[in-house]
Amino acid sequence: MKLKPIVLSLLDTDLYKFNMNQVIFHKHTDLSGQYYFKCRNKDVVFTEEMTNEISEQVDHLCTLSFKKEELDYLRSIRFIKDDYVEFLRLWKPIRDYVSVSRSDSGELSVVVDGPLFSAMQFEIYLLEIINEVYFRMSFDYEALRKSAEDKLDAKIKALNDGTYTFKFAEFGCRRRLSREWEDVVVKRLSEETDKCVGTSNVYLAMKYNLTPIGTYAHEYVQMYQGIDKIPLAFTNYYAMKDWYAEYDGDNGTALTDTITTDLFLLDFGRSMVNNYTGVRHDSGDPYEWGEKMIKHYESYGVDPKTKMLLFSDSLDFDRAQKLFDYFKDRAKVSFGIGTFCTNDTSESALNIVIKLQYVNGRPVAKLSDTPSKAMCRDEQYLDYLKRSVDFRINREK
Repeated sequence: MKLKPIVLSLLDTDLYKFNMNQVIFHKHTDLSGQYYFKCRNKDVVFTEEMTNEISEQVDHLCTLSFKKEELDYLRSIRFIKDDYVEFLRLWKPIRDYVSVSRSDSGELSVVVDGPLFSAMQFEIYLLEIINEVYFRMSFDYEALRKSAEDKLDAKIKALNDGTYTFKFAEFGCRRRLSREWEDVVVKRLSEETDKCVGTSNVYLAMKYNLTPIGTYAHEYVQMYQGIDKIPLAFTNYYAMKDWYAEYDGDNGTALTDTITTDLFLLDFGRSMVNNYTGVRHDSGDPYEWGEKMIKHYESYGVDPKTKMLLFSDSLDFDRAQKLFDYFKDRAKVSFGIGTFCTNDTSESALNIVIKLQYVNGRPVAKLSDTPSKAMCRDEQYLDYLKRSVDFRINREK
């Protein structure tokens, strides 16, 4: 079964890829990185035909370059700088950086290895390709599409009849059913409701004149673990410092859980509290996290109602509504909803990730506030990182 090209534009990715990449371009071009694919679902088999199709789709991806209108759009985003856009005019994905294979048991292996400013850009494109290939080649796609349409109809009705009263952004690139289905979802949510405030997908933001939304991901903080002169337990501090220097207080939502929120708060002092417009939740109990953040703001005499709590961890609309009702009178509240927007069908969605695992040959890791989400290929390093984090927390709390 031969598929049409899946990625047609290099803007078909999350905004935070450009945000993080701009910092790397200006400050850390000496870093190299290795990313590894992981499917967290049990008993998922990728056939040889799927693996070959994924590899061919990557071949096509690496023929793409940015078009003039795409570069002009990036330049129109207030915090994207001209010199970085000129770099993107020259940049293109390099096929030699990506390897795709499968084991005899059907486990898919994808590794990206290259200069970090280039390697990091592959993540979303690859996840889009892998997910669409899997669902088109494993199931009756038209039946999946029909079930997704029915569920989207129900969501839109609930967004309009008062069942759901919160605002949210569509965050569904990485695990979407297909490129064409994400397009339909974003178009309908933005045109048929007043609740969708934007999308992380830069191409669809451009196409439908929406706000592109995103700041940074775990990999941005992780990469500082690979810089020799930075102590492991202080990587949040240096990551936020570089971010603020790059964006001068703009583009300011901080991700708290890369190496636990408790450690993050040690570096989220008065200047950072004032400089960042809000914080993003991506693991652990969201209610406990929200209470912790509100208490932290209040400890610095800052009114939490002036700050954003952005929730983005495996949300569906019912969970989001409960969180909104709980926090809405105490802080600004918003949501990034991904898979439940773009791959809510009659079949279970894949839980797939591509994570940064080495920087300059050194292992790096995400600890998160949910221990099971930790991902590291070097158990000895992961244990050392945990001990470094615990030592600082215990010393400074």
